[in-house]
Amino acid sequence: MRRVIMALAVVGVYLAVRALQIHYSTGVTPCSINDVWDCGIVNRGPYSVIQGVPVALIGILGYTFLFVMEALKKWRVMAVASVGALAFSLYLTHIEASILQVWCEYCVGSLITISLITLLAIIQLLVYRPRVPESQAATSAAK
Repeated sequence: MRRVIMALAVVGVYLAVRALQIHYSTGVTPCSINDVWDCGIVNRGPYSVIQGVPVALIGILGYTFLFVMEALKKWRVMAVASVGALAFSLYLTHIEASILQVWCEYCVGSLITISLITLLAIIQLLVYRPRVPESQAATSAAK
């Protein structure tokens, strides 16, 4: 499961890099398909920057952080961080759906990616969490 999560984090970095390229590009974007699907509107619009930092750059840093936490087997940090990232992604999806009314293929791909990472991170935490040895648990209970 660890390698799958790490591979998904790499996919997330790729999607965020593509979105960042569109953020800084000036021409017609390759994903400008129609009035409903247009990455340029999403990645260059007023919601594409937070405090001067492009949202796509936040995505690159976030996916990189998740990759490192998974590589270091920091499963609790991984689960908490991925839930936070999913919440942020859902907020951005709300902006696309309700405010901009335009979708970005890379953003939807990122939502799917972080959803899978979050699901796997939570399963991983529940399945592989450190178990307290019975002898230690008995000692703690006796105190």
